[in-house]
Amino acid sequence: MIAQALWTVDRGRMEIRAEPLPATPPGHLRLRALFSGISRGTEALVLAGQVPEALWPVMGCPMQGGAFPFPVKYGYCFVGVVEDGPADRIGQICFALHPHQDHAILPETAAVPLPADLPPRRAVLAANMETALNVTWDSGAGPGDRILVVGAGVVGLLTALVMTALPGATVTVVDTNPARAATVAALGLRFADPASAPGDVDVAVNLTGQGAGLQCALDAAGQEATVVEASWYGDRSATLYLGGQFHPRRLTLKSSQVGDLPAARKPRWTYRRRLETALELLARFPAVDALLSHEIPFADAPDRLPALLAPGAEALCPVLTYPPSGDSDVRT
Repeated sequence: MIAQALWTVDRGRMEIRAEPLPATPPGHLRLRALFSGISRGTEALVLAGQVPEALWPVMGCPMQGGAFPFPVKYGYCFVGVVEDGPADRIGQICFALHPHQDHAILPETAAVPLPADLPPRRAVLAANMETALNVTWDSGAGPGDRILVVGAGVVGLLTALVMTALPGATVTVVDTNPARAATVAALGLRFADPASAPGDVDVAVNLTGQGAGLQCALDAAGQEATVVEASWYGDRSATLYLGGQFHPRRLTLKSSQVGDLPAARKPRWTYRRRLETALELLARFPAVDALLSHEIPFADAPDRLPALLAPGAEALCPVLTYPPSGDSDVRT
């Protein structure tokens, strides 16, 4: 079988390459892709060639092809149906951390079956929901807290949605783009621009990838509050004002990154448990369908994705769609 895979081949340039697939080895599955999602923040940096060389080993994704900076086959939001493997897995719809590709072979344990009530298209948000879980854990947010999330991108909105489920918590999402207010409202969340952001919050999270966003979070934090930097800057730096109230308020500035589990949860949690939890949460929040934008046929991805990943583009989570193949029995 010949698979078709999306590769980033140069700064701002993508192409689809043919790749032969071997026979499915024991302990593995062959999946046909249904959807794959674009994790805009990270994949925009990959497309721009802005992954720092020192972080190439860390930022590699599972099943990645090639190497940074180019050419590289990258992505980690794959949803597909099992077409070959053990009989009890045939027809299952699964999520996998795999690059954008129409057919893929991966270990059985890497393909996580979707909950029965989770639509496959929505499941492309699973990796982003994992990040939102980690951010929530790292923040220490609890019931009744006043919480500020700076950045109304996909991860910011998912983080706010998870945190607003804390009993009595008040969550405000801040963004400089007033057009994001409608999406925030569709998720049942509060919106504010930076000038009207509430202050004296218990927890503030930055997910903008911009120093100005982190400064907004620091300025809003109350006494002894925690500020979480959860966005990624690639090879860019940020300038902050750490005078004023930063020291008198005894603020804690903490990083959060999905590549590892928080220390307090490592004795009990595994990556598999976290991913399964993310999938279960997505099933509970149908409103997150509002984050899925710009549905693109896979064959059109090289022509259309670069513009959607460019700075200032309005896309939240573009979704690649793959052509159907036969009348296979599909089940969850």
